[in-house]
Amino acid sequence: MPTTLPTISASDNSVIDEVLVLGFALDKKSKKFSILSGELRVDQGPLLQALTDLGASGASDEVIKLPGSASKLILLTALTLKSDGSIAHEVLRRAAGAAARSLAGTTSATFALPQASKQDFQAIAEGALLGAYTFDEFRGSSKADRKPALKKVTIYSKKAKDKSYLQGIKRAEIIAKYTHLTRDLINTPPSHLTPDSFSLRFKKLAASLGVKVEILNESQLIKGGYGGIIGVGQGSANPPRLLRLSYSGKGAKKRYAFIGKGITFDTGGLALKPAQGMEAMKSDMSGAAAVCAAVLAIAELKLPIHIDAWAALAENMVSDKATRPSDIITIYGGKTVEVLNPDAEGRLVLADAMVRAAEVGKKAGGLDGMVDVATLTGAQVVALGTRTSAVMTNNESFREQFLTLAEITGEAFWPMPLPEELRASLDSPVADMANIGDRMGGMLVAGLFLKDFVDSELPWLHLDIAGPAYNEAKAHGYTPVGGTGVALRTLVALAESSAAK
Repeated sequence: MPTTLPTISASDNSVIDEVLVLGFALDKKSKKFSILSGELRVDQGPLLQALTDLGASGASDEVIKLPGSASKLILLTALTLKSDGSIAHEVLRRAAGAAARSLAGTTSATFALPQASKQDFQAIAEGALLGAYTFDEFRGSSKADRKPALKKVTIYSKKAKDKSYLQGIKRAEIIAKYTHLTRDLINTPPSHLTPDSFSLRFKKLAASLGVKVEILNESQLIKGGYGGIIGVGQGSANPPRLLRLSYSGKGAKKRYAFIGKGITFDTGGLALKPAQGMEAMKSDMSGAAAVCAAVLAIAELKLPIHIDAWAALAENMVSDKATRPSDIITIYGGKTVEVLNPDAEGRLVLADAMVRAAEVGKKAGGLDGMVDVATLTGAQVVALGTRTSAVMTNNESFREQFLTLAEITGEAFWPMPLPEELRASLDSPVADMANIGDRMGGMLVAGLFLKDFVDSELPWLHLDIAGPAYNEAKAHGYTPVGGTGVALRTLVALAESSAAK
């Protein structure tokens, strides 16, 4: 069963709820605490004393629970202030998320956090909904012992009846709904999520939103010349698919293509991965889940824009039919690739989808931009860690637009170069190119491989989300353990920004 999203509303009435969520901050200079309750007046004295007595640190993600009076429980969630006393949207989003996570098993909570703008209000709503997430679909005897996610969220605001604030709540619901969907898919084991079941699930979801669906099966992929997807998927009993979701909003003028890597499980193929950590390779379809869910969110928001999402889906397995090192495959469009490493498979399926997406976009009048999203390289994690994704591009203006939006959505991306001198390492003596090159700078080499399949005139972004897509450490902010849903929020914001121009 899919994750149930909490109900959410705004209120300007007196707070009588099971839990009251307030913010607090520690002034680093004075070492004094302050209670940040937005427009709600509270008796701060006892709360400040409790923070001191309990030795609160004010560190990010800190949550303090105290007995309440009107409310059974008061929860204080830490906020970090800027030098001018303001609070960043992402700080509010994470604090609300940390509070919601800690309230598992609770029926309802009112969030009275500081709001200087509609954007602050929406960040709180997003954080609370994103933090209220659990994934228990495959639990049996232990399911009854699990605390369900927070069921009802109320945001306290004097502007609770303002139309723009109500629209902000609706948008937050949609963002959270499809982020939860993305997380659910990433967390689903490969025994239950295959290229075919992934495609059929989105076909069902798209039907109610007026989103058109096209699914190419293995026979159609072979006939069509999709050598990358077939080459990766031919070793598996679960055949590959190419899924396309097409949304056309009323009055749309801009057209974009989102392409996602959809390896539903990655053993490494004949370049078999070590057993330790291989279980996390169920998350190798995070890019495909993010782009497909983003298009459904864009459709539900009814944005005036054309978007095609392409999910290049395959399972990279070991068998007598698996692609061998030194095999040569032909990518859609005719370029040949020597497969030196079957574990560098994501770029092969993406190449097929990118060429096809550009071809379809050109026939429709041209694309304004293309974005591919992929858990592509371990080198991304080495370079940027597990919370910051990489952005590579052939168009600096497009990259800056994306990064500006990512700053607003709170998703951490960092610009990385595509050094031309590394391209020569992809040369092959027997094919047009090889699928791997220099080990040093491997993230950049993978980006250069993909760049070969993009027209230089088409603005293109490559998002390597290898680390941030799947959280194997502790939960933090609104981010749970497991699938995170990274990239979805900024993809939706890109569509909103472009549709408004």
